[in-house]
Amino acid sequence: MTQATEKFNVLEYFDTESLYATEFRRLLHNLNHNPAGKRAKTILITSAVLAEGKSTIASFLAMTAARLKLRKTLLVDCDLRRPTLHRLFSLPREKGVVEILTQNARVKDIIKKTAAEHLDVITAGKAVEQPTEVFDSAAIHKLLEEVRFYYDLILVDCAPVLPVSDPMLLASEMDGVILVVKAGSTQREVVKRAVTLLQNSHTNFLGIVLNNFTNILPYYYREAYYGHEYKQQQDEPPHS
Repeated sequence: MTQATEKFNVLEYFDTESLYATEFRRLLHNLNHNPAGKRAKTILITSAVLAEGKSTIASFLAMTAARLKLRKTLLVDCDLRRPTLHRLFSLPREKGVVEILTQNARVKDIIKKTAAEHLDVITAGKAVEQPTEVFDSAAIHKLLEEVRFYYDLILVDCAPVLPVSDPMLLASEMDGVILVVKAGSTQREVVKRAVTLLQNSHTNFLGIVLNNFTNILPYYYREAYYGHEYKQQQDEPPHS
């Protein structure tokens, strides 16, 4: 008899005192204080190609907003070809975006609670043969307008820019777009092409998030250089 596989839940790996948590706080701060002077409430998170970690970035950014800033946050999986968020949060995939867009399912019936207070998820929904045909700008606009009223931050995980056109169909409905790039992996020309496509689509391109920088950046950028914890030692009095 084989043992049952323990479910993975990304919430269990969110350490508020870690270096990466600090970086996500900085990222959230930058998004709240962008040069345009307007806080982006709906943000599309995409990448140039596959396997750059966009879903992980979206998840940790959402957890940062919900847990550390106590902002009511909604995470939406619009990567209908390779949905990931349901696996990251140990949620059922079905009854999600696809059901909202194709079956007129009520949004409030689709939203799934997570173990983290202030953080909800809309999963991708059932598998469809032609995901691009599911995306209807009017329906997406209606969905976003409905959830805007209830949430402080809405993060939308979408397919990569270069392989498919899905991000271009969604980007115009968002307050801003973030491009995730895997350090030491994605070629410069590929990144430039993705950025050009986003900028030419008349979107508010907020910038690039560098992912997986371990062993890529110089040593003094890494967590080991500063130590895993930076806090007052127990045997020292606080400094004024």
